[in-house]
Amino acid sequence: MFRQATIFLLILTTLTANCSRFFVFAGFELNKKYIVSNLCENRNRPYLHCNGKCYFMKKIRQAEENEKKEAAKDNLNRLEVSLFHEPFQLSFPAPVLLTGIEQSFPAYTYQYSNRYIDTIFRPPKQIA
Repeated sequence: MFRQATIFLLILTTLTANCSRFFVFAGFELNKKYIVSNLCENRNRPYLHCNGKCYFMKKIRQAEENEKKEAAKDNLNRLEVSLFHEPFQLSFPAPVLLTGIEQSFPAYTYQYSNRYIDTIFRPPKQIA
């Protein structure tokens, strides 16, 4: 139950932060009569046919300014919290060429002999 409530709260706050203009518009449409009669700047001049749009535009500007301020705060927080580490560099040692050293492996010798194997298998011949 606690987990579901937490998830719901996080989703709600994310939507509220990202859709603030939508909530302003929805609030304007739901309370249009009240805004026109009480909050509109041009309520005394009905010939302008404002119908509360001046109040609506003022609230939209406030919401945009709030979003810009929050975005600036987010950018500052991202700059403050940063991880510093040296980049990982993969390096391989240079190959060493062995010159002047005799081969320590014995020459190829085939110790086992069988007539059947001799007819099928023929080992490679040394060229040098």
